[in-house]
Parts: sequence; structure tokens; C-alpha cells
Amino acid sequence: MAKTPKSSKSSPPRSTLAKTNKARRRRLRLARRTAIQQEKAERSERRAGVGQEPRAGTPRKRKASWR
Repeated sequence: MAKTPKSSKSSPPRSTLAKTNKARRRRLRLARRTAIQQEKAERSERRAGVGQEPRAGTPRKRKASWR
């Protein structure tokens, strides 16, 4: 088996295509992250308002078991 060199090879320079794709992925990730944050904030606001109003109609009762 051939011995591996002790010094590691330097990586080739990054192409413009790789740079643009990485930038696009970065922007998409940021957009997705902000969309999820906004959705979570809206959901928590809606959840906060759910239990405030009393239930309309007759109060909820335990259903009697027939056994």
C-alpha cells in the first residue's frame, strides 16, 4: 500500500457557480427560518386568545358511562 503524504493538499479555488449556489441556499434558509418564526408568533397569539371567551351554550359535562 502506498504511503499517504503528511501534508494535506490544498483545495481548489471555489467556482462562481458554487458561490452563487451557496448564496442562494443561504437566502432560502434565511427566508424559511423567518417564515417559521412568524408562523410560530402568530400561532402563539392565536393560542393566547383561545381560552379567554366562555363556551357558548350549555356547559360541558362528563358523559355518564352506560356500563
